[in-house]
Amino acid sequence: MTHLKTFTLFAATALCLPAYAMGQSAVAIDANEDGVLSLEEVQAVYPDVTEDQFTTADLNGDGALEDAEVQAAQEAGLMPSG
Repeated sequence: MTHLKTFTLFAATALCLPAYAMGQSAVAIDANEDGVLSLEEVQAVYPDVTEDQFTTADLNGDGALEDAEVQAAQEAGLMPSG
């Protein structure tokens, strides 16, 4: 029974890590809580962010922004930082 509790705790922690890894402001706009930001989620909060800016910020080209990409985009002035 102890192993089951340990596994359950580990699994729950692993599933929550993407949200914890994202910056505080990014977590606030992650509407579906999947740990990454889609263009729609970004534009819902920052309507001035264009698709071109989003694509430029999407360094790995997966169609979503991870925390490091959000931070880099904010530092580059592609996204507001707050």
